[in-house]
Amino acid sequence: MPAPPVAFQMTEAEIRARWPPGLVYTPLEGAANRPAAVLVPLEPMRGVWLTRRSFGLPNHAGQVAFPGGKIESFDASVEAAALREAEEEIGLPAADVEVIGRLDDYITGTGFHISPVVALVRAGVAFAAALDEVQDIFCLPFETLLDPREPRPRRAAFLGVQRDFWTWSHEEHVIWGATAEILRKLALRLRPEA
Repeated sequence: MPAPPVAFQMTEAEIRARWPPGLVYTPLEGAANRPAAVLVPLEPMRGVWLTRRSFGLPNHAGQVAFPGGKIESFDASVEAAALREAEEEIGLPAADVEVIGRLDDYITGTGFHISPVVALVRAGVAFAAALDEVQDIFCLPFETLLDPREPRPRRAAFLGVQRDFWTWSHEEHVIWGATAEILRKLALRLRPEA
């Protein structure tokens, strides 16, 4: 019989202890890939905020994602791009965000070079979805993120090739692909055994 779910929350102090200043991350060289930045917003005692992309988008329509997008030439940094995109997509003002670090870069099979920016958001933060880009905004609770049984491995055929990937449990959304992998790396950093 499987173990019961982990009943665990993370305070701001616990998150900061797992993410000390100057924590090393691995940037990747991705000249042939499209550079993108995503915000990984952590709300203490709650979890990590995610979006479900609108169905009318040209890339990854309807999929679960972090708020984020293309790094523009006018963005001063990866962090600035992630904050700008989060404000545009989910109405998260930069004043309500504290960037605490980065996760390792990730290159998707569809040619995106994603730089995940980890941040704390204040408790009870309010969001406003840009409906042309975001269908839904929801929280993956720390209870799931920190559960050692998550994520779960899956295998499926895509364009005639068997592929292995991760999925995260959620009642309403299918969380897989690059988002699932970034969440897996986040969970490994935040779990007590890290």
